[in-house]
Amino acid sequence: MTAHILIIDDDKMMCELLARKVKKLGYTAKYATTLREGFSLSRQGLFDVIYLDVHMPDGNGLAAIAKLRDNPSEPEIIIVTGDAGADGAKLAIKSGAWDYVAKPSSLNNLILPLVRSLQYREAKKASKPSVGFKRDGIVGSSPALSFCLDQTARAAESDTNVLITGETGTGKELIAWSIHNNSTRAEKNFVVVDCAALSATLVESTLFGYEKGAYTGADKTQEGLIKQSDGGTLFLDEIGELPLAVQKSFLRVLQERRFRPLGGKAEVA
Repeated sequence: MTAHILIIDDDKMMCELLARKVKKLGYTAKYATTLREGFSLSRQGLFDVIYLDVHMPDGNGLAAIAKLRDNPSEPEIIIVTGDAGADGAKLAIKSGAWDYVAKPSSLNNLILPLVRSLQYREAKKASKPSVGFKRDGIVGSSPALSFCLDQTARAAESDTNVLITGETGTGKELIAWSIHNNSTRAEKNFVVVDCAALSATLVESTLFGYEKGAYTGADKTQEGLIKQSDGGTLFLDEIGELPLAVQKSFLRVLQERRFRPLGGKAEVA
């Protein structure tokens, strides 16, 4: 694969050394010593990876990540900065960077995240949503949404547990439904549980079900929502609102794919 790399750093010597190393690996490399020049170059070429310094003479690199990624090639961003520290790394990743490398660093340490990011891009291309991918009311084409849909498509191909995070109203249930609807489980039940609305006294019987006589008023055996979603998808909205004791019990469901109904003598798989 011939990858195209852009280096944006105000240290010209570092740019030249890194560009030379990148070219030895068989990739193309260009560099800029200002953000303005970097933006100009990024618009001229379809880059796969961009090395980006934080403290540039004409701006902050972290603030430039979104603009640099808003490119048809959706390049991965590797932050390179002298401000080492956990807070800086967290902020870089939260801003959309692929990785964070502290200065001073050897060329090998700079190349490792490049290799990994290119491997990631190859894997992402191989798992792009097909033409028949059902978006289920999800609209938009921003880089962030495209990345989200890539992850959704990959999740739909597996039976793994999926954690969906986001602010209220951002469409977490739409993503969950899309995962279900594009999976081999699409013909089975999609069961939604509003964990915040579940009564603390009924949450276990609602999720796990109960056997006849399990408690006063349990005059018949009743399947829980977990069993009703068997073979399909169980979407737990606001799972953090479940009582801690129930969260502990539910952990076994996630890990072992089995549970015990209230009053039951055996586990159900």
